[in-house]
Amino acid sequence: MNKETMIKTAGLTKIYRNAEVETRAIQDVSLEVKEGEFVAIMGPSGCGKSTLLNILGLLDNPSSGTYFFLNQETSKFKEKKRAQLRKKNLGYIFQNFNLIEELNVYENVELPLIYMGYTSRARKRMVLKALEKMHILHRKYHFPQQLSGGQQQRVAVARAVVGVPKLILADEPTGNLDSAHGEEVMRMLNDLNKEGTTIIMVTHSQRDASYANRIVRLFDGQVINENILQSFKK
Repeated sequence: MNKETMIKTAGLTKIYRNAEVETRAIQDVSLEVKEGEFVAIMGPSGCGKSTLLNILGLLDNPSSGTYFFLNQETSKFKEKKRAQLRKKNLGYIFQNFNLIEELNVYENVELPLIYMGYTSRARKRMVLKALEKMHILHRKYHFPQQLSGGQQQRVAVARAVVGVPKLILADEPTGNLDSAHGEEVMRMLNDLNKEGTTIIMVTHSQRDASYANRIVRLFDGQVINENILQSFKK
C-alpha cells in the first residue's frame, strides 16, 4: 500500500439483522483516501452514509470486507483496539454538536485530552490554542446553553482538533446551522485541511461539498460514482 494512503477499503459491507429482516446498510464499498485529502460523501437519506462514516471512524466493524487505516487492517479489531486508534488519530464533528451541558466550553474541549493522558499544563496550552483558533476563546467559561448554534459548533470543532488528529470525520457539520454560521464552519474545516488534516465529511449540501477535493456518491449502500472537484497534491 502506498505510504501516503490513509484509508483503503475493499468490499466493505455492513448487514443488520433481526428475527425477520436483513438490511444491507452498505454493500461492497471500495474506497481510498490519501493523507491530506478532503472527501465529501453524499447521497439520499438512508443510503448508508452515516454507517460508512461510523466504520471509517472505528466506531463499528463491517460485516465483511477489509479496512486498512494507517496500514493496519482494522475490520476485525475488538473495541479496545479500535478505541486506541481512535484516541490517537481521530476527531469527530457531529450535526447535533454533542457537547456536555454540565461542562463549560473549556471543559468540553479539554475532555478528550484527559482521556489521552496529557498533563494539566499541556491540556491548558492545547485547549487555549484550539479555542483561539476557532475564535471562541472569549466564551471559554460559558456553558453550551449560553451559546448560539454557530458558537456551539465552533466549540465542537475545537474539541475535534484539540488533540491534533490525523483525520477529522464530520457528519452533517452544518446541518443545524443557518447559512452564515454554516459557511463559517466550512471555512474552518477548509483551513484545517489546508494545514494538512485529512477530512471526510457526510453532507446533503452541495455548497458544503464544494469545499472538498472529491465527492463520493452513495445510493442504496453502494458507491455509484466519484467526482473530482479540484486536483489534490500531497
